[in-house]
Amino acid sequence: MTDPAPTLRSASGFDLTPPDDREREALEADLSPEEKRVLLAHGTEAPFCGVLLGEKRAGVFCCRECGLPLFRAGTKFESGTGWPSFTQPVDEAHVTAITDRSYGMVRTETQCARCGSHQGHVFPDGPPPTGLRYCINSVALTFVPEGEALPDPLGRGDGTA
Repeated sequence: MTDPAPTLRSASGFDLTPPDDREREALEADLSPEEKRVLLAHGTEAPFCGVLLGEKRAGVFCCRECGLPLFRAGTKFESGTGWPSFTQPVDEAHVTAITDRSYGMVRTETQCARCGSHQGHVFPDGPPPTGLRYCINSVALTFVPEGEALPDPLGRGDGTA
């Protein structure tokens, strides 16, 4: 019998172990067609129509697919672009940056570090303190008000917002 693979944890204590094939199938089965288009096929929702654009309560924005906390409400700002924008992730290890050369541009795509789902892009034109603008699709996120349990579709018991 072999030992199970070690759990990968971020500095903030969250399990970053990618879902196995069975878990991934269950996560993807729970997504709407629009969520699948954005999260799995690297799509983009139309600007100014995302349900989280105007969200101003304290809390955490988590990956819609796997529930990993990605951005705190306190880092959200109005960028005027039509998508929720943030200055920094909850933990740098929770968001993976990938060079995106689609559509004749060079941009930095952001993906959930645990499940690999497409979240949006990050640009170097944000406000202090980071100067970054994480431009994220609403449909790629789930908002959890402060004090409520984080989504835990993988059963990893990572905590509350």
